[in-house]
Amino acid sequence: METTHRNPEAEGAKSEAAYNLKDLFEVGLNDIYSAEKALIETLPHMVENASSPQLANTLQNHLNETKQHVSRLEEIFESKGIKAVAKKSEAIEGLIEESKGIIAQAETGAMRDAGIIAAGQKLKKYEIATYDALHSFAENLGENKAANLLAMTLNEQKKADAALNEIAQSNINFNASEQI
Repeated sequence: METTHRNPEAEGAKSEAAYNLKDLFEVGLNDIYSAEKALIETLPHMVENASSPQLANTLQNHLNETKQHVSRLEEIFESKGIKAVAKKSEAIEGLIEESKGIIAQAETGAMRDAGIIAAGQKLKKYEIATYDALHSFAENLGENKAANLLAMTLNEQKKADAALNEIAQSNINFNASEQI
């Protein structure tokens, strides 16, 4: 069977559109790189607005991990010989704007903390889905180093999501429900 490579520009697609798995992998790396860099800017705002010390600590720890995620992505880019480019991630920007709105509108205390956790979990789900796909792409492309680095980050993202859920279930959601 003959493999044909499509030309996305000839088909009216954007010039940066992916047309094979390698390209899709690189586009995904750029997207999550942008997302992680945006989160480095956003997480301190979430930490400052959390009233629960446990939530603030968890978010601060995740900020430190996020910086490691950026370093790992840069390591992947370097190993592939491509420049790390943080092209704006529309999806993460929308979720960040939503989180800012929640923080601005929610009453300080458990209610705001519940909102911060909900927004944080939406962000985590996006990251988990993206890292899961990129890990799979890396494995299929034989990019073992990248696959290992992406798997480490994916596991950290899942742990961060679980930690947020645990905090919410421990008392924050209950306390927020009492503020009705």
